[in-house]
This record gives sequence, C-alpha cells and structure tokens, in this order.
Amino acid sequence: MRIAVLLKQVPDLVEEFEIDDAGTDIDREFLTFLLNEFDNQALEEALLIKDATGATVDVVALDDPEVDQALYTAIAKGADRAIKLTGANGDGWLSTHARAAVYAGWLTGESYDLVLTGVQAADDLDGQLAPMLGALLDVPHVSVVVGVEAADGTARIRQEFAGGAISELDVSLPAVVGVQAAGAEPRYAAIAKIRQAQQEGNVDEVAVDPPAAASGLTIRRMYPPEKSDRAEMLSGSEADVADRIIALLRERGLVQG
Repeated sequence: MRIAVLLKQVPDLVEEFEIDDAGTDIDREFLTFLLNEFDNQALEEALLIKDATGATVDVVALDDPEVDQALYTAIAKGADRAIKLTGANGDGWLSTHARAAVYAGWLTGESYDLVLTGVQAADDLDGQLAPMLGALLDVPHVSVVVGVEAADGTARIRQEFAGGAISELDVSLPAVVGVQAAGAEPRYAAIAKIRQAQQEGNVDEVAVDPPAAASGLTIRRMYPPEKSDRAEMLSGSEADVADRIIALLRERGLVQG
C-alpha cells in the first residue's frame, strides 16, 4: 500500500499580522511558518497505517516558505520519502482551489492507494482541499475523519459528525481522506533524527506547472479588525468587580432588581 500525505505551511498564529501593500493578503515576508496542525494529524494517521500494514508513506508539499523543515521532520518521524513540488507558487500564495489543481496534476501521474490531507488549514479554514482533490482525481473522498483502517483494496473510515457522533464507512481505494484527528497524538521527532534527514538531503524536488487559471473566490480587499474604546477594563477586588458587572447589566436592562 502506498500513501501520500499532503503538507502545507501556515503562518504561526502567535505572530502580529499586517495587510500587504496590495490590500488583498497578509504580509508574509517576515512571518514564521509552521506545519498546519491538521496536516500533522494526517501524517500521524498515515504513520499509524504504516505501523499496522507496512505501507509506504510519502509526504508531498508545494514550495512554501520553510517547508523543508516540515518535510525533514516527517522523514524523522517515519515517512519513507519527501517530495517538494517546485514552480507552482509563482509570485503569490496559492488558494486552496489552485493547490488542489497542482496536486491533482501531479498525482495523476502517480499511483497511490490513499491520499491524506488535513481537513482544513489555519489560514483559510475552507476545508475544500480534500473534496476538490477527490473530484479532480475522480476517486472517493471522505472528510472530518478520525480513523482509517486500510486493507485489501478498501478502507474502513471513521467520520465524525456534530455532537461527536461517529459513522463508519467502507470506501474503495484509491481514495482521498481529509483528517481531523489521528488515532494517536502526533509523534515526537528527535532533533538528532531531523538533523540526520537534513544531512542526507532526503527531499526530492519535482518541477510542476502553475495552475492554468485562477479559480475559486477572488479576494478584492482585506481590512484589519475595527478598533474601538467600548471595552471597559474592571479592576479591584472580586466583590468590586462583581458589583460593577451587576450595575452594568442593570444599566442595560438585562437584569432587574
């Protein structure tokens, strides 16, 4: 069995974000980038399948900022091969639609039983990469997945619904899966193993074409959150703060008495 895990770098959410000069994106020049947390879950789920079945796990990413670190870390955790697709990003940051087109174009020439990706990414939250890949590749797709057991050309997939309800689906392979949570916490990669992967240079670079045309939503303008002075910071003892909260609620007619 061969598994591809698609990885994406996203800005560290502890950073201070500013809008770029064009007003259509955040300024990414001085940001720190981390592996998308849901992609980390997808990687762990793939490694769990490898532990259970002996599957081969490839990690694949576009040439995003600082992506080499994520690929080397995946190798240190147990991935068999790391592939970086270069040339697709051009001068800008690709939307989910464009990423799906690039990945689908590359995957069409490959042979995978499972393609795993995070259910969504922290910088867009649209959750569309897995379903669009399934449509472009014309294979089954399941998202919001919390467990995968694969064998003999099929996969039993656990999908989570609102309120924690779980359904089990039997899906024919190949298939695309959007992982929300792995069956175990993502494993730790020792620094020594990451450095060893870096020294061995275990990242294959593959040139790909950028998407033919823009698709999906077009961002016309972004604005920072509005600032106001309507917030009131309360200080003093617990009793003083409680009295002030009650007084404010009474002033607004939200409580009586």
